Amino acid sequence: MNRIVSKEKFSENVVKLVVEAPLIAKARKAGHFVIVRVGEKGERIPLTIAAADTQAGTITLVIQAIGKSSRLLTELNEGDYITDVVGPLGQATHISKVGTVVCCGGGVGVAPLLPIVEAFHKAGNRVIVVLAARTKDLIILENEMKAISDEVIIMTDDGSYGTKGLVTNGIENVINREKVDLCVTIGPAIMMKFVSLLTKKYDVPTVASLNTIMVDGTGMCGACRITVGGKTKFVCVDGPEFDAHQVDFDEMLMRLNSYKELEK
Repeated sequence: MNRIVSKEKFSENVVKLVVEAPLIAKARKAGHFVIVRVGEKGERIPLTIAAADTQAGTITLVIQAIGKSSRLLTELNEGDYITDVVGPLGQATHISKVGTVVCCGGGVGVAPLLPIVEAFHKAGNRVIVVLAARTKDLIILENEMKAISDEVIIMTDDGSYGTKGLVTNGIENVINREKVDLCVTIGPAIMMKFVSLLTKKYDVPTVASLNTIMVDGTGMCGACRITVGGKTKFVCVDGPEFDAHQVDFDEMLMRLNSYKELEK
C-alpha cells in the first residue's frame, strides 16, 4: 500500500496526488507510467508519472474523475493509502538534442507532458509548450511549464484565457514562424489525431503518448492493442509513445468508446 503525502485540487474533477513510492521514484524516467488500484476488488487504472522526487521517495499523479474507479481515487485524501501502485511501466521517452521541440498537451495530458518538457530542455533543445483546454479553469501546471521551457502558449476553446482556438491553431502558428524539428503530443485521442494530421502536412516528426484501455499493463491481456504502421502493438509494453503519423487513431477511438455506457 502507498500513502498519499499531499493532495491538491486543480478543478472540480482533477486532482494532484503526491504518493510515497521510493523504488518507483528512483527508477522512473520521463514517459513511464504506473497502474494503480483502489480497494482489493478495484479496477486497475494506468496513470503517467507527472513527477518524481528521489530524495522524498515520492511520485506525482494527476487524475481526472471520469468513471467510478477514477472518482474513488480522487476522493482519497492526504494520509489515505492507495491499495496498489505498480511501476514504472512502459518505455521511457527517447530524449536527444534535435533542435526545436513543440510539446502540446490537452486537459490532464499536460501532467505527463511535464517531465518530457523538462528532459528535452535539459538536453539543450529549444522547447515551446502549447497548453490547451476548453476554458481558463481547466488549464493546469502553467507556471511549472514556464519554469522549464522557452515559451508557453495557452489556447482555450472559449477564449477565456490566452488565445481563442484549438491546440492545432497554436502549433500551426509556431510552425509558420520557425522551423520545428519535433512535436510531442499528449491528451485526448481525438486531439492527438488532429495534431498528427496537422504535423504530417508540414512534415514535422511527431510522437504521441497514447491513452488506451489497459488491464494488466504487461502485454498479456491485449486490451491496449493498437495498429501502428499496419502492425499490432501493445501500448503498455511497446509504448505508450509511438510515431503519431503511423498510429491508426480511428481504430483507437473506436476501441476507447467500447465501454462508454459502462463508464457512465
